[in-house]
Amino acid sequence: MSSESSIVSKVWNFANVLRDDGVSYGDYLEQLTYLLFLKMVDEFSKPPYNRKIGVPEGYDWESLVNKRGAELDSHYSKMLRELANAKGILGQIFVKSQNKIQDPAKLYKVIDMVDKEKWSMMGADLKGKIYEGLLEKNAEDTKSGAGQYFTPRALIKAMVACVQPEPMKTISDPACGTGGFFLASYDYIIDNYDLNRDQKEFLKNRTFFGNEIVANTRRLCLMNMFLHNIGEIDGETFVSSADALVADEGKRYDYVLANPPFGKKSSMTFTNEEGEQEREDLVYNRQDFWASTSNKQLNFLQHIRTLLKENGVAAVVLPDNVLFEGGAGETVRKQLMQSTELHTILRLPTGIFYRPGVKANVLFFDNRPGARDPWTKDVWIYDYRTNVHHTLKKKPLQFEDMQEFISCYNPSNRNNRKETWSEENQEGRWRKFTYDDIITRDKTNLDIFWLKDESLADLDNLPDPDILANEIIENLEAGLESFREVMETLNGKD
Repeated sequence: MSSESSIVSKVWNFANVLRDDGVSYGDYLEQLTYLLFLKMVDEFSKPPYNRKIGVPEGYDWESLVNKRGAELDSHYSKMLRELANAKGILGQIFVKSQNKIQDPAKLYKVIDMVDKEKWSMMGADLKGKIYEGLLEKNAEDTKSGAGQYFTPRALIKAMVACVQPEPMKTISDPACGTGGFFLASYDYIIDNYDLNRDQKEFLKNRTFFGNEIVANTRRLCLMNMFLHNIGEIDGETFVSSADALVADEGKRYDYVLANPPFGKKSSMTFTNEEGEQEREDLVYNRQDFWASTSNKQLNFLQHIRTLLKENGVAAVVLPDNVLFEGGAGETVRKQLMQSTELHTILRLPTGIFYRPGVKANVLFFDNRPGARDPWTKDVWIYDYRTNVHHTLKKKPLQFEDMQEFISCYNPSNRNNRKETWSEENQEGRWRKFTYDDIITRDKTNLDIFWLKDESLADLDNLPDPDILANEIIENLEAGLESFREVMETLNGKD
């Protein structure tokens, strides 16, 4: 068995070799997913496991390793098509699969690398580390657009540390991307509880449920889970390909942790009678929604509230427009404060997401049974945006950066919080606003900030030029995104 560092470097070296050959990180990651999965299926079919996993005859790992050249290329492509028809997780991994490595010699080298290791014997930590590293690299590749499916792991870890998920409870993510919230919750439960056999089985097979409509991203999520020891190789998939917003399927969960996809509108493209492509905004008319809107973020927020059990807990990343937009936005905010306890908002800095131009927040709320009076009494806001500067390369967000917020949040006793804001010194990032403070604001606006922007007040105190440049790009991107939405709305009205 190779040492940990040599396996990691082998996997990475191939990524770089293939990149020179025009194969992106995303395409390499996809092919590696197929090959790793097949190899592990092969290992599990032999002693000591002896499991029958249902790979179609003639399309197993052995059939692949003995071929070269054009024969390998043609067999591999046919194999991917055949495996897409298999049942359970196997079929889900291979759905819509294609061979993206055009040079059979390079393909064989990747197969040979995978073949030389005993993956089933390898610790979940190592397999997970290799795969998560590749996912992050893929997210950094801005051309691929994969960044929108990858939430910074430091932020996810902080959200999980605040929510503190417990064993034997269910966790949902209706836009689960590559599975970051599932993995962080899994790690938290493993690290903080001494689990008995039933609890371990529940955590592996009955805790996590999600949706991911993009086939490639869903595949990466399933593989990521599996490499981290979640789910069975021949079990049913727990990540649905259905659009979560279409209907309430009736299932309820203890926790919902999510970062729904960026982009304000839900829309579909169709061809009109003249043969021209048109976009139509999708409005989900659901009985359980407070407001009908084509704003995807507001729809996800309403859907997440529906997904929660009566006292279920949610932590959701949402863009600024959810906090201040009028019309449906105002209705949703009022109803959210009425029917749930919206107790915490974390204002996030720019420069932490792989998709630029995103200004976002984390909303923490607990669902509650129906009542006459609003459940929300106080909303605590932590401003980690004003005078905070991060960039993806030089100064990425670290878990340590979130420590002050986590201690202010006070997960062990939320009723015992103390403001750090001082009226006298005009300092402090942690501040409480009562229900009455908020409900009297124009449009029930929750986009509240109070700290002075130091870069505006003190020209000697400007951040580094590269951070400034990044922030200018972020603001321009955000502006462009708004213009695009306005244009699409106007074009839709023609």
